[in-house]
Amino acid sequence: MTKLTQRKVEFQWGDKQEAAFQLLKPKLCSAPILALPKGSEDFIVYCGASNKGLGAVLMQKEK
Repeated sequence: MTKLTQRKVEFQWGDKQEAAFQLLKPKLCSAPILALPKGSEDFIVYCGASNKGLGAVLMQKEK
């Protein structure tokens, strides 16, 4: 799937990309990745944007 993020690579979504996405999806939604925030700790916001989209993530450093 990382090839889809490179310049001059035509976007094609086939069986190989779908399989990689289906493997990645549960890992992004599982408990070790997602956690309740600690209100007393500082938050960090990472964001990015382009002409085609935008994204952001809210994080806290873990000790």
